[in-house]
Amino acid sequence: MKALWRWIKRNIHTWVPIVLALLLIAFTLGATPRSHARELKISIDVGDTKKGDVAIVLQILFLLTLLSLAPALLIMMTSFTRIVVVLSFLRQGLGTQQMPPGQIIIALSLFLTLSVMAPVWHRIDTTALKPYAAGKLPRDEALKLALQPLREFMFKQTREKDLALMISLTHSPRPKNKSDVPTYILIPAFMMSELKTAFQIGFLIYIPFLIIDMLVASTLMSMGMLMLPPIMVSLPFKLLLFVLADGWNLVVGSLISSFR
Repeated sequence: MKALWRWIKRNIHTWVPIVLALLLIAFTLGATPRSHARELKISIDVGDTKKGDVAIVLQILFLLTLLSLAPALLIMMTSFTRIVVVLSFLRQGLGTQQMPPGQIIIALSLFLTLSVMAPVWHRIDTTALKPYAAGKLPRDEALKLALQPLREFMFKQTREKDLALMISLTHSPRPKNKSDVPTYILIPAFMMSELKTAFQIGFLIYIPFLIIDMLVASTLMSMGMLMLPPIMVSLPFKLLLFVLADGWNLVVGSLISSFR
């Protein structure tokens, strides 16, 4: 206790000013009227800027918003859904666990999507983006022209049954032609059709691998090797069949041709 008292007297000139400063700050903050705090406002004002500058700022905000929605649009309105599901089925059918890795499947799906959608992007760039950038088209008309090639692509891949289901679920009036179908109805119908097509292709991919698994399992049972997992034995044979048949070429070629 005496040692603590001696330390306080020895360092009193150091910590007393700090304590007084903290007390002064606390008293000042406590004495601040609440009305002043309520008057604190944050506002965004363009001031005396020109209309052209404001339009550029709004265009930048619109572009950033579009970029944030780009992944969802890529998944919903392009061929990405079918491609990535089929490649995932292929990996599961081979039984190679995480080979190829998910990043490689996503990257391959993205580049295949770009190759499939290249004519659509070219039409959008020619009919909507370039005229809008040159100031020849208003924003609303450019957006309609940009949606038209995407809608044609989605209509080509969408089944009438799925489209009729979405129209009945949303209680929308029966459309007379394709232009009467709203985009918010077309997108889920398109995704349902893509999933169904992807599952059909995945079923066909699974058949040869399933036959190899059954043959290997029956052979091991006839040899009395019940403790040996059939997957370990069938995996090399499935890889050999896939390589000899040039499986990647067949799968990718069938996927691309399914959109024609």
